[in-house]
Amino acid sequence: MKRTIWLQETKRTRFKEAYCGWQEDRLTQEEAALILGVSDRTFRRYIDRYEESGLEGLADKRLTQVSNRRAPVDEVIALVDLYSGRHQGWNAQHFHDWYSKQGGGRSYTWVKNQLQQAKLIPKSKLKDVHRKRREASAYPGMMIHQDGSTHEWVSGQK
Repeated sequence: MKRTIWLQETKRTRFKEAYCGWQEDRLTQEEAALILGVSDRTFRRYIDRYEESGLEGLADKRLTQVSNRRAPVDEVIALVDLYSGRHQGWNAQHFHDWYSKQGGGRSYTWVKNQLQQAKLIPKSKLKDVHRKRREASAYPGMMIHQDGSTHEWVSGQK
């Protein structure tokens, strides 16, 4: 969170410098936009927002809004209580199967993540690769099947 606040402050400072340069006719809109790393149309939008509501108008509102898809806190608490009360020890897959049959509408991944955040089920270790690629071992006569030559690769054997 501190990093995003710092980035916003840096962005506002850089905008103010570019805006002052544009106001004093030292920079064109295109040059000011290039300094900010945005298109000239975006720079004009910034100008409009700055003139309407000052530096606060440049704040990125996406960072302060809660997602409208986020689950209500009551639903999360009910899920955690349901698992810890009656289904302690079940793995996430079995619990999700039961949960969806009871009318739960959330995805398996959401249920698993909520239970893991509540530290009710452990995070699984990464699965090992089933078949590991290994370099082919070198042995005499290894190339015979590939090129079909009649060359005597191994002495005494054709």
